[in-house]
Amino acid sequence: MTKTHPNIIAIDGPAAAGKSTLGRRLADSLDYLFFDTGVMYRAVTWVALQRGINLSDETAVTALAEVIQIDVAPASKLDGRACDVVVEGQDVTWETRRPEVDASVSIVSAYRGVRNAMSKQQRRIGQRGKVVMVGRDIGTVVLPEADLKIYLDASAQERARRRYHEIRARGGEADYDNILASVIERDRIDSTRDVAPLRAADDAVVIDSDSMNAEEVFERAQGLCE
Repeated sequence: MTKTHPNIIAIDGPAAAGKSTLGRRLADSLDYLFFDTGVMYRAVTWVALQRGINLSDETAVTALAEVIQIDVAPASKLDGRACDVVVEGQDVTWETRRPEVDASVSIVSAYRGVRNAMSKQQRRIGQRGKVVMVGRDIGTVVLPEADLKIYLDASAQERARRRYHEIRARGGEADYDNILASVIERDRIDSTRDVAPLRAADDAVVIDSDSMNAEEVFERAQGLCE
């Protein structure tokens, strides 16, 4: 009998829970597109900054999100990227990871109009199938019909600890208390926003990774795909 896997896999959860690590490994193991939907909000933020749009102007940022065309495709270069992020035909994959984008993407992603516009584009890409989509509202809003929904969770303290060690491992300077405060604030924004607040879908499988390493989380998720 031919083994079949879920055609659309949604992975949701709070910031720094390890969603991208898990999603990328699952996508690689299945030969699927890895699509971290956060890159779309990063793309809008980067374009807005490039065009000098005031990020506090919700109307202007929303108008931008409604007209720019963003696509996500399998990585075309072996430079560490998980996928290509293309805006109006331009590869902006690494531009979306700039510090100024990091500092502002939470503001942009909280706007109702931006989320509505990005949800439509995410849905367009996700419905192609053979995709692992990672975000905060995939299973609840973007693709509620996903074949498998995973909600990856971990305490704020554990997520801050992981991010601290990740930055230090790259040779960067990091302050645990500052990282923890940032994680808690991001959780507050994500879980209290008016549109698509962060929560697990009713039919999602919740994986609490506090006492699990990345390999154990992957094995658990891989088992769900069988």
